[in-house]
Amino acid sequence: DVQLQASGGGLVQAGGSLRLSCAASGFTFDDYAIGWFRQAPGKEREGVSCISSVDGNSYYADSVKGRFTFSSDNAKNTVYLQMNNLKPEDTAVYYCAADPFDPWGGSHNCADFGSWGQGTQVTVSS
Repeated sequence: DVQLQASGGGLVQAGGSLRLSCAASGFTFDDYAIGWFRQAPGKEREGVSCISSVDGNSYYADSVKGRFTFSSDNAKNTVYLQMNNLKPEDTAVYYCAADPFDPWGGSHNCADFGSWGQGTQVTVSS
């Protein structure tokens, strides 16, 4: 079974930084696209930083471009999201999500991926 465990959230002041981690297990890491989406109270899920399951390219939400950076350590089956210059509107529960690569039926938006784990809360105070 696909298992994804996100960690690293917390409370930070505006302008601060956090680094989220996601440990993946139960699947062949190289065969899956992985990304981060978030969900704030009363709002829909938003893909933040995604590896497309269609073409393997990286996609960032416009609201986080230049501030968030996705990276991965394939040896550790772990992906990261470095978040800098955080803003109050970044407050949400952050999830990592995964889907197998599928050029015909995949998605650029990891908020649509079929597997995700327990999220981690990020709260940015003004």
